[in-house]
Amino acid sequence: MEKGNYSLVTEFILIGLTDDSELQLPLLFLFLNIYLVTVLGNLGMIILITLSSHLHTPMYYFLCSLSFIDLCQSTVITPKMMLNFLSEKKIISYPECMTQFYFFAFFGISECHMLAVMAYDHYVAICHPLHYSFMMSYQVCSWLVSAVYVLGFVGATSHTGCLLRVLFCKENKVNHYFCDLLPLLKLSCSSTYVNEVMALVFSTFNILFPAMTIICSYVFIIASILKIQSTRGRSKAFNTCSSHIAAVGVFFGSLAFMYLQPSSVSSMDQGKVSSIFYTIIVPMLNPLIYSLRNKDVKIAIKQLIERII
Repeated sequence: MEKGNYSLVTEFILIGLTDDSELQLPLLFLFLNIYLVTVLGNLGMIILITLSSHLHTPMYYFLCSLSFIDLCQSTVITPKMMLNFLSEKKIISYPECMTQFYFFAFFGISECHMLAVMAYDHYVAICHPLHYSFMMSYQVCSWLVSAVYVLGFVGATSHTGCLLRVLFCKENKVNHYFCDLLPLLKLSCSSTYVNEVMALVFSTFNILFPAMTIICSYVFIIASILKIQSTRGRSKAFNTCSSHIAAVGVFFGSLAFMYLQPSSVSSMDQGKVSSIFYTIIVPMLNPLIYSLRNKDVKIAIKQLIERII
């Protein structure tokens, strides 16, 4: 039998968050509301930044990219999950499963590095304001965003390519609400050593490297904030930073809990709860945290409404 991407399993069954029938409808309405807020928030930010000329700065260029990533990431996961709340069989075909995993990995890895890029942008803006226009020129911003998507492409392609070589013979029940790497590997009837090593290496790089970049950036930012003489200015800066750090902490903390734990101590039921944060909750919160608390965004919204009226 040839090993390539041949598989006896032609479809998988997604077990989902719970098999309790009484919870299916409440969960459907909960995640439907979350998804609507996510779509409206992120799509609204993309449109607002595109139409408002005074938001055409590096900070909002990165924010627009983050909104696009969050919108796509949520769309890859949430609609299928909601559909399964209404379905008894909860079936996903093998090609559809691999496709979902590819785009989940692509946008997930891209978000990790985009958050790091945004933290670096905040660091340059606060710690090196006189050199900001040079250090964050249009060309530099384009390179950074391109690098983010290249890393996402390389990671997703590598993971999916290795996953296509894994054989699934009999067991097809995925203990998750979407096609994620670790629950899929648990169903394999062939060796997954290469996949596990690659998952550990890529997860370490894509989680720890951006996390360390963010931590270092905010250490320098906080040090600069402490030098601000005005108590009001210092308090405002701290409030902004604390909300950013909280969002980043939830995202990277839930990712690390899922992918950096030894397989011997990890629990898929706990992993499912953890993955809700980085696949569903954080994409909803990001536009609220990074945008609606921002004075420039509020002014842009007001101007856009006045223009429409």
